[in-house]
Amino acid sequence: MRPTDAPLRLRNTVQTYDWGAYDAIPRLLGAEPDGTPHAELWLGAHPSAPSRAYPAGDPADPASGDGAPSPAGARDSAGRPGDPVPSGDPVADDGVTLHALIRSAPDAMLGKRVADEFGPRLPYLLKVLAARRALSLQVHPKPHTAREGFNRENRLGLPAGSPKRSFHDDQHKPEMLVALTQFEGLAGLRGTRAALSLLDGLGGKLVDDVVGALRADRSATGMRAAFDVLIRARQDTGCRADIERTVDSVRERLAAGSPFERADRTVVDLADQHPGDPGAIASLLMNRFTLEPGEALFTPAGELHAYLSGVGVEVMASSDNVLRAGLTSKLVDATALVECASFAARPPVLPEVATSGGRGQVQTYRAPVPEFALTLADVDPSENVELPDDGPRIVLCLDGETTLTCGNGATTRLARGASAFVPDAAGALTLTGTGHVVCAWVP
Repeated sequence: MRPTDAPLRLRNTVQTYDWGAYDAIPRLLGAEPDGTPHAELWLGAHPSAPSRAYPAGDPADPASGDGAPSPAGARDSAGRPGDPVPSGDPVADDGVTLHALIRSAPDAMLGKRVADEFGPRLPYLLKVLAARRALSLQVHPKPHTAREGFNRENRLGLPAGSPKRSFHDDQHKPEMLVALTQFEGLAGLRGTRAALSLLDGLGGKLVDDVVGALRADRSATGMRAAFDVLIRARQDTGCRADIERTVDSVRERLAAGSPFERADRTVVDLADQHPGDPGAIASLLMNRFTLEPGEALFTPAGELHAYLSGVGVEVMASSDNVLRAGLTSKLVDATALVECASFAARPPVLPEVATSGGRGQVQTYRAPVPEFALTLADVDPSENVELPDDGPRIVLCLDGETTLTCGNGATTRLARGASAFVPDAAGALTLTGTGHVVCAWVP
């Protein structure tokens, strides 16, 4: 397949992480839940799981019926493995990876503006995230830390995909999430005074050590020391019993009518999901948030966070770098995390939201980063919706049935669960029909 100035249908990878929900993503894709957790649907060109692109009408076009979605494992949404196709071997019957296609013609696919700023790569990754239970307590690296860490692990000879890796690429990873259902999480750090109030009266040596670090220095330095205590406690053989003592004291406070009911219930829930993990106690140092559908959160690189439950669309710089602090059985790189994270107290960061449209409402979400923005549109048959008119755009239909019309006259239909990559060369982009659609783009 050669680069085109028309929309390209996408087949996308489904990630089956154990924290994923069982039903949200399969139902979006028109499949019956099969008891497998479906955590994330990836739409983009990250080399580890790039989408595959097809011209509309191609026999392998996902809309043709050839590839009814049956996601399983780290596979595309038609059930095919998501391995890249070399740029010199497009394999027309199974599409070409979006990663290879963009590298073959960056100006046509991305536009000169985006290609000049980011090189021959799609700067964002779009996801649908469906969490049944908590993700790991984590932070994403800043640009210089990502480059240094990735190069260091390459020099050490760690293979791509190794569970011993902390850095899977050389990119930072700010991210923005818009809730599709009620969405629960932790993001950013409380002030020291508030954290000490929540810890007051709880049992356990680990809590005593955290309180001592916070009282010794009430600045970000003290919060950093407190987190260092929590992260390194995982190596202590007596940690599990000590944390159980703390969680028991939280349960007792709840039974007595806790003034911190929400925070305490979060500790208990996390301890039930991850027995003996210090991340349950770390949640008391963090801001607890709830997003209602349509509300959004921006997580800068370096911000500690953990998503707890819910379904949302998420856009981020195109990276798979995650440094974990807890609530996980995977690698916890304490040194890298403490180096990368910001320990200054601040509330969760909300992106800028602009609303337009009449009967069909359009909301555009902007974060203070150059890689991405999101537009969510409720499309009404009485009026057209104008989407961003240049750069690389990925459009996903969340519900209903809509038609994309490009400035050059090319059209493609998107029903629920269908997606398309619209290259810069296609020009202006208009939506018609009835449905709920998300569009990722480069501001």
